[in-house]
Amino acid sequence: MLGIPIGLMYANAGEWLIHKYILHDLGKNKKSFWSFHWHEHHRESRKNDHIDPGYNESPFRWNSQGKEGVALAALGIAHAPLFPVAPFFTGTVWYSIINYYRVHKKAHIDPEWAKEHLPWHFDHHMGPNQNMNWCVTKPWFDILMGTRAPFIGTRNKTEADRVQRELARSA
Repeated sequence: MLGIPIGLMYANAGEWLIHKYILHDLGKNKKSFWSFHWHEHHRESRKNDHIDPGYNESPFRWNSQGKEGVALAALGIAHAPLFPVAPFFTGTVWYSIINYYRVHKKAHIDPEWAKEHLPWHFDHHMGPNQNMNWCVTKPWFDILMGTRAPFIGTRNKTEADRVQRELARSA
């Protein structure tokens, strides 16, 4: 049963690491497979007030949603060999993958829901610095790593900019 909290923390750390180093660092290169994240998903989210119209299409299309699904399925398959020795951990990782897809999709279809339930992810896309707030499902590793930069709910953009500068100085 210890595998459950370990799996939750592992999955959240994975969100942070993959989002920061693969989806953003590698994704900014237009020739990279991961470019869909920055050049499609972020562009659409910024342009449409957090809505990514790709999430209203079939997940089996080769768009940002379909590519995200393939990557998440590959992560799930990669963890399958661990199931016989760590079933609670592996099950928790699989749950986390499914939950990630579910809440990420809902957040980009319903921005008001995202503002209420995933403000850190809304802040990632709509705040002044899209290179902060890497977590999607829970902000745990953003808080731990000092990359949680509140935007939504701050008095105004100037306040958000001040928080961002303070976080950058402390990093």
